[in-house]
Amino acid sequence: MLAWFMLLLAILLEVSGTLAMKLSDGFSRPWFAVSTVIFYLASFAVLAWVLKRLEIGIAYAVWAGLGTVLVALLGVVIFQESISWIKMVSMSLVVIGVIGLYLGA
Repeated sequence: MLAWFMLLLAILLEVSGTLAMKLSDGFSRPWFAVSTVIFYLASFAVLAWVLKRLEIGIAYAVWAGLGTVLVALLGVVIFQESISWIKMVSMSLVVIGVIGLYLGA
């Protein structure tokens, strides 16, 4: 159970890094540029710990898939990015794919 909690932490750190990268404005804002690096390094460190305890296919699928969906949703909410039914269906398919990989294990 701890490995799954840590995987969630790795996802949140990666998402934070991605948001900081967006806010860095092409790395022209030093605070956000440094934050990007720190969040990504922390995310990879936690993910490395998780990979010692969970199957790589499952852990990486959850990390990448849910991170992608979360970033897309936050882009809509925070940055007023567009949302369409195609985007919503696509995000749903990512989640369904992650669940399928988990159940297939």
